Amino acid sequence: MPASRPDRQIDFSDIPESTDAELKRARRVGRPRTGHAKQLIAIRIAPRLLAQLRRLAAKQDKPYQTLIHELLERAAKKNVA
Repeated sequence: MPASRPDRQIDFSDIPESTDAELKRARRVGRPRTGHAKQLIAIRIAPRLLAQLRRLAAKQDKPYQTLIHELLERAAKKNVA
């Protein structure tokens, strides 16, 4: 693996400028905008609990943050009803 270096030390001079046609074809990269964006928060979770949640998520073949969201959503609905 090559050593990491700051961007200011990288020589970009041999990379050609993008043409107008290329820029018109360019598309946004990342998560699609669905209109149902979730809010980014920070919470503190005990390391052992987080490890347990990650293992559980892996068994269900889903990202651990998705699992946490589902668990919280179920708990909130259960307590509201």
